[in-house]
Amino acid sequence: MAIRKVQPERQRKYIFVVGGVMSGVGKGVASSSIALLLKSRGLKVTALKIDPYINVDAGTMNPTEHGEVFVLKDGRETDQDMGNYERFLNTSLSGVNYMTTGSVYLDVIRKERNLEYKGKNVEVVPHIPLEVIARIKKASELADSDVTLIEIGGTVGEYQNILFLEAIRMMKTELNGNVAVVLVSYLPVPGSIGEMKTKPTQYAARTLNSAGVFADLIIARSVVAVDDKRKEKIASFCNVKKENVISAPDVKSIYDVPVNFEKDNISEKLCDILDMNCKGGADLTEWKKFVARSKSAKKEVKIAVIGKYFSSGDFVLSDVYLSVLEAIKYSSYAQGAKPVISYLSSQDFEKGAKKLSDLKKYDGVLIPGGFGATGVEGKIKVIKYVRENKIPYFGICYGMQLAVIEYARNVLGLKNSHTAEIDSKSPNLLIDVMPDQKEKIEKSDMGGTMRLGEYPANLLNGSMAEEAYGARHIIERHRHRYEVNPAYISELEKNGVIFSGKSPDKRLMEIMELPKKVHPFFMGVQFHPEFHARPLSPHPIFSAFIKASLKGKK
Repeated sequence: MAIRKVQPERQRKYIFVVGGVMSGVGKGVASSSIALLLKSRGLKVTALKIDPYINVDAGTMNPTEHGEVFVLKDGRETDQDMGNYERFLNTSLSGVNYMTTGSVYLDVIRKERNLEYKGKNVEVVPHIPLEVIARIKKASELADSDVTLIEIGGTVGEYQNILFLEAIRMMKTELNGNVAVVLVSYLPVPGSIGEMKTKPTQYAARTLNSAGVFADLIIARSVVAVDDKRKEKIASFCNVKKENVISAPDVKSIYDVPVNFEKDNISEKLCDILDMNCKGGADLTEWKKFVARSKSAKKEVKIAVIGKYFSSGDFVLSDVYLSVLEAIKYSSYAQGAKPVISYLSSQDFEKGAKKLSDLKKYDGVLIPGGFGATGVEGKIKVIKYVRENKIPYFGICYGMQLAVIEYARNVLGLKNSHTAEIDSKSPNLLIDVMPDQKEKIEKSDMGGTMRLGEYPANLLNGSMAEEAYGARHIIERHRHRYEVNPAYISELEKNGVIFSGKSPDKRLMEIMELPKKVHPFFMGVQFHPEFHARPLSPHPIFSAFIKASLKGKK
């Protein structure tokens, strides 16, 4: 598709997406969908996420606190919305596309200490907003984008977002006509009233106005489509045109959102607001084919995802493993199958609340990454059961490490096998801390110091891994401190384990598998393949796992 210039002078455009009333109603999906639609019109698009917390990045937060930690290609640990941007845009982003309040303050203070402000009195305003603006422009320049989408986390009424709203105000003033603001707001339908209420959205718009920022377009989220009467009311009280109120009802899949948005011509409206030369409709041909496949699948593939981060009070937090779940879907749809995913707590198997024999009803079992001792023995019991009962198994990061430990305990007879992460005094440390990480752990230097980002690996000729990738050399994203202990590799290989993926210097084991004659599909990977899975290009390892699960089903 040919790239159309925005204007003869190539003026970059910026679209800010902010939230009103409450968080969690779909700003990230809205931002991703807008980005996809503008890209489908031939524009070069990139996307940023701004998170208002003081943490420098998302890496040190418990997943139940903030959902999945998504790792970018350069190793930056970020919010899960960055994963949506990559998946919708079918691209890879870097750390420049993500910032937090903490990271912004850290850079401003560093510059002040380095005398980069040349002795000026450094103030929260304007210097913090100016740093935010500089980062946005840098990301736009590095991507050479026509349009840059910037999502601001949280809601407009939160105290910690004031500085980011100030950055929007300053950019709108500086780049007159080249900055648009989209407000995503929820319209509740109280059951006792039975009527859609616009007042919370009016309040959100006025809160935004009080910061000197006015919405150009409002995405009205609700359980049902927004009618003309409510659109007129929102337009009247929120200072937007009626046609710029976009209805965004609940849908079964987030992948329906771009198609629904385009029914209201959202991309054309944004092109008009920003005076961009992007005439002609959005080309969603391939996207619509993907959506159609997701809905037309008849056969089912039952996958059990066994983790420890699912519970939060009375609720299930599937977002903790968001990229894994989406990767399962993409590979299943590509095989013409509908994934039926069950979220099982490893602690239930550890305590005996669930029977291991229950796993027989699943076509495949996946254990994703994680940290710590909670539920580990339950996971090891599960791995032993699926290995012995020949149920397809896929272990990611911790899931691979625990597979190695299980094999050492129950096949090699090394009963005290463990990982240094849990029992550093174990006589058989099958999984040990990486040498360059030991000093960091001793100094409690934990944030952003793991093996992070993309690293290469070489695959063994004739292995399942090579067959899946169709290549001998791969690059995958990592997030871990521990590795298979080199002292045990030879013994493991002599007893049936195939390390089919290794680092170029052969020191680090990246993929382990069992021969097909022993098990239909038993594989663990040290990296996180889910970060490379895309709707239009499923990940080959996930696809191999799903194929094996479907074959076992037959």
